Amino acid sequence: MAENQNQITINGIAYAFEPDETILSVARRNGIDIPTLCYLKGTIPTGACRICVVEVKGARSLMPSCSTPAAKNMIVFTESAPVVEARRLIIQLLLSSGNHNCDIGGSGTEDCCPVCGACTLQDLAYRYQVKGDRFPKTNTLYPPELDNPFIIRDFSRCILCGRCVQACNEVQVNNAISIGYRGSSTKIIAAGDRHLKDSDCVFCGECVQVCPVGALVEKSTYKTRDWKTKKIRTTCTYCGVGCQIYLHVHYNKVVKVTGVEDVPPNFGSLCVKGRFG
Repeated sequence: MAENQNQITINGIAYAFEPDETILSVARRNGIDIPTLCYLKGTIPTGACRICVVEVKGARSLMPSCSTPAAKNMIVFTESAPVVEARRLIIQLLLSSGNHNCDIGGSGTEDCCPVCGACTLQDLAYRYQVKGDRFPKTNTLYPPELDNPFIIRDFSRCILCGRCVQACNEVQVNNAISIGYRGSSTKIIAAGDRHLKDSDCVFCGECVQVCPVGALVEKSTYKTRDWKTKKIRTTCTYCGVGCQIYLHVHYNKVVKVTGVEDVPPNFGSLCVKGRFG
């Protein structure tokens, strides 16, 4: 590498970076896995979950890699002891924040969350060997919202990462949901805290696809478990756009449809017909 080239050192290896790239972007481009919960590609990073924190030499605290710009001669550690300790604490707090019963030591049976086995929070709990019994469980006051044909909203499983709001407002630009209230009463709301069917929601399902936990699921998710399905990639036939989709098949029956991420023309997004038709 040229001496005047922008370089950042991650875990002892130097990498070149482009202007305005974040630590997370450089790391992922070079095959370094920094876990995230709130980060959503193509949207403005919020740094809300703090799972992506890394140790930057000379910094006074751990830095969120999703929103911290890479800087010349910066030295970063992604799995140092302070980083792992911080991530474990955050996972423990999230597991205690609601109805999350799929952590290590959970039953793993049908009474668990419907996305057990396909949940990012659960994956992180196993990755960092975290049990959910360090802190008392928070009592959740919100019953699941079931009164629309396609989506179940279960606020007892919401971790307030904000990905659904960004997907709705920045990706699909429907502006149907937002973050409402404050403090312990904070929740994702639609149309002044009314039901989805009474809002501007077009039921594209973008929010469901980006939800990292079981707060937003398709109603069909309750018909089977993710590990029991087979994913088949194909092209949506509802119009001539050619959206790329995965059919989730169980016993020769399609139980769910998801968009294929990072490929044109739809880059994971679908309309109501493509996802639920």
